[in-house]
Amino acid sequence: MEEQLSLQSDRDFRALVEDGASFLSSTLASRHRRFEEFFRELLAAAERGLQAMFTQTYGRLYAQNARLFQGLFAELRRHQQGARLSLDEALGEFWGRLLERMLPLLNPQYQFPPEYLECVARQGEALRPFGDVPRKLRLQVTRALVAARAFVQGLATGRDVVAKASKLPPSGECLRAAMRMSSCPLCRGTPALKPCNAFCLNVMKGCLARPAELDPEWNRFLDALIQVAERLEGPFNVELAADSIGVKISEGIMYLQENGVQTSAKVFQGCGTPRPAPARSRRAARDETKRRFRTYPPEEKPTTAAGTNLDRLVTDMKEKLRLMRGFWVTLPHTLCSDGKVAADVTDEDKCWNGQARGRYLPDVTGDGLVNQINNPEVEVDIGRPDLLTRQHVLQLRVAASRLQGAYGGRDLDFQDTYEDGSGSGGGERYSEDWPAGGGGGGSSHAGSRPPDSRSPRKDRPGKGSRQNHRVGGSSSRAASWGGPALPLLLLPALALPLLGR
Repeated sequence: MEEQLSLQSDRDFRALVEDGASFLSSTLASRHRRFEEFFRELLAAAERGLQAMFTQTYGRLYAQNARLFQGLFAELRRHQQGARLSLDEALGEFWGRLLERMLPLLNPQYQFPPEYLECVARQGEALRPFGDVPRKLRLQVTRALVAARAFVQGLATGRDVVAKASKLPPSGECLRAAMRMSSCPLCRGTPALKPCNAFCLNVMKGCLARPAELDPEWNRFLDALIQVAERLEGPFNVELAADSIGVKISEGIMYLQENGVQTSAKVFQGCGTPRPAPARSRRAARDETKRRFRTYPPEEKPTTAAGTNLDRLVTDMKEKLRLMRGFWVTLPHTLCSDGKVAADVTDEDKCWNGQARGRYLPDVTGDGLVNQINNPEVEVDIGRPDLLTRQHVLQLRVAASRLQGAYGGRDLDFQDTYEDGSGSGGGERYSEDWPAGGGGGGSSHAGSRPPDSRSPRKDRPGKGSRQNHRVGGSSSRAASWGGPALPLLLLPALALPLLGR
């Protein structure tokens, strides 16, 4: 019977802790799915909007080059799904390929072989064929999508940590105390007698001393999530960023159309005058490029995705996250406040005190691992490190670091060593990057990095293919449009402080 009661106490304790953490588990899991679906649908809606606008405006020419735009959105989706790629490089590659398609259309009287286009790509930064549009789009899209991805990954980290930490196996001392608290009244013939509230608190604080160590890092992690959530509904608004992709690209193309003569002259000066093209189809191509792109009025743009909008999602999530603060330290109080687990604090003389019916005399120990050295119910070895808990602390610390980087507009997988020439990756002022605040008074990146003196690539990808799955390097095109080489930032260094704990 004693063995059966011990097994039952083990099952009851585990179920109790998991039930206590169910709010966190269910909330983080459901919101992770909702945000992931929302951001995915935002990109899909942006791609559909661009396709409709460009098809209506450019017709056959867009259809012939649709794979270029589809490739850009495919890279954006891969980034949101967690792929390790640089958005700067993906966008730089897109603008480079777009110039390669536009230059022959603007100058149908000439031939542009691949070697000539490689020369054009190396001069992209000096040419600035799309004006300041690539820089503005890069800042707006990368900050928003990096923040969105970090937020979704943060929710997933929180979900996983809660799922694992709430299932940590109880120690033998914990199980003996839990059995004494819940099963001993049965042997005394008083099965309905609930343990005293203070008795329950000492047992639960001793049993949950290890998870309580998560609390400081857990609270910092939640704060970082809330800060990024505020960025998402403010300066890094991902809805505005997604809607602006098609608009910004059309603005860049219109800029090139309006300044095509000057751009072509610069190209010919740097790369030489190309060979004349056959007379056929010159007129038709030039007529096509004279057609102007237009943007949709606001009432025609999609304003929702996945059946909701960003403000509603973020407001709800921030409220939930604030309720999760201090969860691990207050978990014993939460469990013992349940009338099915322990007696009410007002029934101090009508509860099970571990020996008999009566008042529980020992003091309630403080919160956290260190205070359990004097726990009268559960013997806790506060000097023994718990590797599982330390792993969870490290997970939270790494996630919080990523979130803090995203809050500052940086992707910690990549560090822009040329941003503003400072190497900090801090980016430019937010007011310059958004339609509501902003003019084009931001500084250009021209001249902020050394010239690219590498020889033309021999492994030039064909149309519709991409080769930017590299982590450390960047192509000549990416360098031309503000997409510099981005070394990895080694996050495992965050684990170092844990080793000395």
